Amino acid sequence: MSLMLIDSASLWYRAYYGMPDTLLSPSGEPVNAIRGYLDMTARLITQYRPKRLIACIEGDWRPTWRTDLFPAYKANRVDDTGEEEEPDTLTPQIPILLDLLESFGIPLVGADNYEADDVIATLSVKERGPIDIVTGDRDLFQLVDDKRKVKVIYLAKGISNHDYVDLNWIAKRYEIPGDRYDLFAMIRGDASDGLPGIKGIGEKGAALIANSYSTMSEVISAAKSEDPKLKDLHRKKILESLDYANIAEKLVHCALDVPVPSVDFSIPKAPKDLSEIYQYQKDYGLGASIDRFISALGW
Repeated sequence: MSLMLIDSASLWYRAYYGMPDTLLSPSGEPVNAIRGYLDMTARLITQYRPKRLIACIEGDWRPTWRTDLFPAYKANRVDDTGEEEEPDTLTPQIPILLDLLESFGIPLVGADNYEADDVIATLSVKERGPIDIVTGDRDLFQLVDDKRKVKVIYLAKGISNHDYVDLNWIAKRYEIPGDRYDLFAMIRGDASDGLPGIKGIGEKGAALIANSYSTMSEVISAAKSEDPKLKDLHRKKILESLDYANIAEKLVHCALDVPVPSVDFSIPKAPKDLSEIYQYQKDYGLGASIDRFISALGW
């Protein structure tokens, strides 16, 4: 049965910035992230018709096992209190949204000391396909698997113009074998996560290397052995960044062994009493967003 895995934090950030901040509850509280999340999810459910649905959440946005490996991991996002920096008007909306999803019967799945990416990755290999991963984060391209029918609904260009990412899409977009996105990303780096990649090698160089090798271990061996397939400049840069290169695979790869619960992920059936959901609709002025979500679930 088809499964949709939602990268929830990615979605509510996009909802928050994509919806006007003039959307307020009757008491004047911002609800743009809540309404945007519900609207986007409803559209995706209607378009892709999954049989199962999971809202994946962060157990820890900077897991200790990643920061122990690389202390600078996401350090650029830390505020003065050591927490993740996020807009003041987004933070209060998240608990309300999560409570509302629970009222709808949507499973919320996270795990201590793991990111939502890790939860999604574990579920993508544990559960049967077809599987659609909803995210605005290209890190999850590493999970695309045509044989197992794992694809990414990529929201970088918005819900109306989203990309449906398979291995062929990756190959065309980055000019690399589609199943080597992880290596390409390790070399290129990701400034948003504080990952430097191999310093001095940009996206074109990363693509060139990913066309010749399939893992970072192979790249390191090639640099040390002076493999002629590797450009001298690239070899030099790799050897200069060996400390990073040696941990890159564990750091960048999503964990595939997260302890996730065994629960029913089926699209929930309509409850006999919708009063709790309608109370949220009234209290927070969620209007048609609730109606659209109910309709998308087939209630």
